[in-house]
Amino acid sequence: TTVLHRVWLAIQKKPIYCYCNILIVFPSNINWRLFCFAHVVTVGLAVTVPTSPRSSMDIASDHHKPPFLSLLSTTLFAARPPPWCLLLPLFTVVALCTANRSSFTFPFLPLPQTHDGLHSVTYETLLNRNSCAVFFSGVGAVRRTVVSIADFGGVGDGVTSNTAAFHKAIRYLEERGGGSTQLNVPRGRWLTGSFNLTSNFTLFLEHGAVILGSQDPNEWPIIEPLPSYGRGRERLGGRHISLIHGDGLTNVIITGQNGTVDGQGKMWWDLWWNRTLEHTRGHLIELMNSRNILISNLTFMNSPFWTVHPVYCSNVVIKEMTILAPLNAPNTDGIDPDSSTNICIEDCYIESGDDLVAVKSGWDQYGISYARPSSNIIVRRVSGTTPTCSGVGIGSEMSGGISNVTIHDLHIRDSAAGVRIKTDQG
Repeated sequence: TTVLHRVWLAIQKKPIYCYCNILIVFPSNINWRLFCFAHVVTVGLAVTVPTSPRSSMDIASDHHKPPFLSLLSTTLFAARPPPWCLLLPLFTVVALCTANRSSFTFPFLPLPQTHDGLHSVTYETLLNRNSCAVFFSGVGAVRRTVVSIADFGGVGDGVTSNTAAFHKAIRYLEERGGGSTQLNVPRGRWLTGSFNLTSNFTLFLEHGAVILGSQDPNEWPIIEPLPSYGRGRERLGGRHISLIHGDGLTNVIITGQNGTVDGQGKMWWDLWWNRTLEHTRGHLIELMNSRNILISNLTFMNSPFWTVHPVYCSNVVIKEMTILAPLNAPNTDGIDPDSSTNICIEDCYIESGDDLVAVKSGWDQYGISYARPSSNIIVRRVSGTTPTCSGVGIGSEMSGGISNVTIHDLHIRDSAAGVRIKTDQG
């Protein structure tokens, strides 16, 4: 009690000095915490040791200093600590230099950010945390303009096409939203063709909301092939656009109260099985050239092709998702980060007819020439099943290079492999 009282007196007398010493080191390791406590206690004892008052010569010398130096001199050093206290800062510096930096956390300070607002926390740091969701910075998560798809003529009866309503709603938010908008999809079954998202935007599916993919192939328009693939993945030429699409976006959230996006992919699987497919099938969701993306707390099911495809993206978090497809549905990968960096996939359950997670980076000479690798990818606490493929696949489209992939707490049952590294011959 006496020691703590002295520390309190020290803080009252010299708050700046004591607080600086507290903030210098605040590690998570218990041994270091004890050191910090001892350090602050020692400082408290030092600055409260009775010392001789300042001499008249010291006081007189203050008159020759600039006003701010005189003020610091009289407030911070009114009572001089013993000379041995000067060793304390040196001891602190030596301790910091020899400590393992990965064990340090700074709860008083925000995570460092880059010029565009994204966290610059390192990949190595995230490996020691329970979540890698910090890859998404959360900038602008509170939206100023919130509208419902029903406000734009949407009808959630499972029969009426809402393609025009989605286009109209998102165009309205682009023009009038002021840069921070949200589109709510209420309870109901909302049939739609492909639609594009916008930046600084949240797509929110309320409880009981289901977005249904149109059964009309014309509502999945043909777009150019990806430059790192050079052609459609399944057929020469272009490819069908994804149901939910975006290109060049920043700060996008796709979430809700466990709503559902159902691609109704059987029509597309039949075209594949019957060999009547003319263009490569579309994904359920594809985001290109985008950054700061969060996809969470939804169910995605029955994708025509790969389910979630972030390509040429950075800082993407996909968490607490349920992704489902029949176990014989062709090429219905769960999550496929492609030529992307800083990707967090965690706490997801996936059943599919292909890899649950597949890390890619382009195809053959196109991927080599485009030279956009996938790196800094964390996959953790993912569970599910796939009868003929793997929990996490590296490749086979990996011509642009893949590095820094960390996988742990993977729970895969009745599958061909837990983790598989694969590539084409040649």
